Amino acid sequence: MAPDMGTAVETELGLVYGPSGKQLDAYRPAGASGAAPTVLLWHGIGPDERDVLEPLARTAAAHGLLVLVPDWRSDAADGGRAHLLESLAFARKEAGGLGGDGESCVLAGWSAGAGAALGVALRRESVEGWRPRAVVGVAGRYDLPARTTGTAPLADLDAGREPGVPVHLVHGSRDPVVEARYSRDLAEALRAAGRTVPLQEPDTDHAGVIMTAYDPATDRCVPTTAEHAVRAGRMVAEVLAEAAVGGGAA
Repeated sequence: MAPDMGTAVETELGLVYGPSGKQLDAYRPAGASGAAPTVLLWHGIGPDERDVLEPLARTAAAHGLLVLVPDWRSDAADGGRAHLLESLAFARKEAGGLGGDGESCVLAGWSAGAGAALGVALRRESVEGWRPRAVVGVAGRYDLPARTTGTAPLADLDAGREPGVPVHLVHGSRDPVVEARYSRDLAEALRAAGRTVPLQEPDTDHAGVIMTAYDPATDRCVPTTAEHAVRAGRMVAEVLAEAAVGGGAA
């Protein structure tokens, strides 16, 4: 289990979040008073793998955040779009009852979830004009169609669209699955449009950046205590907290 820096974290697991009947898990600091800054955190392309993000979600919650981690299925007929947008609708409506603030919510994602998160900010019409407080992309590709919008974030940027909110990027420098150049390309495109985009590249791989290790036997990422992964996960948690509290440079 990922370290929680001494802050107790409580969970609500298996909450049904929308008409599709999918489930999400909520992580928050125990005994917190007031509305906690909220993060909706989307997993990658593996169907229904919200458990993969548990170590990172716990670590982020220990920073004082409400972290919502939904399942979604990339193999659905629509590529997972309905699941992702249903989870966002749930976060906006129900985060208050879970101790958070749904209207001021950071959208974050790992791998395929990263492009999905940025896509929402670039195409506000997909969510009735709403925009997140900030976007955090972790080990993402942005030249592929976002699962939420069907268009590539880089193509949207080339067409003159703007995210309109701060964007924070983290990518393992030793990622063999999604090379770090994809995040560098996005950072360059955003900076060319005049935006300040923090990009951090911890010394880890695709699984390590979310405090896990890939297990070939199960074809899943599993929690690990490897130093590079713990260090990288703590970095991502800090980025999430910075984005949720301050938004960051836009």
